[in-house]
Amino acid sequence: MEHDVPVRGLEKRRTRRCLVLSVVAVLILIIIVAVVLGLTLTRGSNKLKPVFLDRCQKFKDSNCEEIWDAFQQAYVNRDPCQVPMERYDPLIAVASFKPSCNRMMFWSKTKDVVHDFTEKRDCFVTLEDTLLGSVLNGLTWCGKQGSSETLTTGCPGWTDCDNNPVRSFWNRISARFADVACGDVTAMLNGSIITPFSPTSIFASIEVKRLNSTRVRNLNVVLVTQENAVTNCTNGSLKNLQKELDEGIKYNCKEVSESQLKDCSSHPEKPCGACW
Repeated sequence: MEHDVPVRGLEKRRTRRCLVLSVVAVLILIIIVAVVLGLTLTRGSNKLKPVFLDRCQKFKDSNCEEIWDAFQQAYVNRDPCQVPMERYDPLIAVASFKPSCNRMMFWSKTKDVVHDFTEKRDCFVTLEDTLLGSVLNGLTWCGKQGSSETLTTGCPGWTDCDNNPVRSFWNRISARFADVACGDVTAMLNGSIITPFSPTSIFASIEVKRLNSTRVRNLNVVLVTQENAVTNCTNGSLKNLQKELDEGIKYNCKEVSESQLKDCSSHPEKPCGACW
């Protein structure tokens, strides 16, 4: 029994050292996780600006830093569901839209078809071909109250709230695109759905309403059809479109198959008007 006391003391010291080492290990792990998480969040909040500036710089004579500053002021330090479209008015002011008379192309539910066509044929200009439309196409962003950060994750989706930053942005620049429309304008609509002119679409709810007869002569609708087309130019919703047009704007509609558009886009020597 005389040797029990030193042995027990040694075991206690070993136990204490193990506990200390365990605590230190846990603290180190917490610090590492915090640092990694902090770097991840920082990268997430800053990754939009380089993309924005890189895309912007492809447009000559553009003050991209000024445009970026005006853009982020629309939503930083704000509830991401409280960003009405008017918040982007200063952005519109510094990144003005240049009208392309007789070449402006609107679309609804035909995004892939339209852009496949316009990329191969230099006939028309879509909203996504403009500076702001091109720079932010396919991106997501928002801010949060109490922060000057731009976030790209955790943002509300298109239908989560009406005044979210992305939806308000596209509504605002769509309105401006329609404001500067001039001459003969074209719209590609989907002939494979029951309502090609849907009242809830941006084209119907914003763009058509802002086409002005003092600038626009004709609206030419290209109704893109497939083998399973369910509508034609006599569709009831298209009659509603005619009623919505500003008095003085002439309306035309033509049914064009998607295969015909693809064939035409593969022959750039053909005149643009020969595609339909």
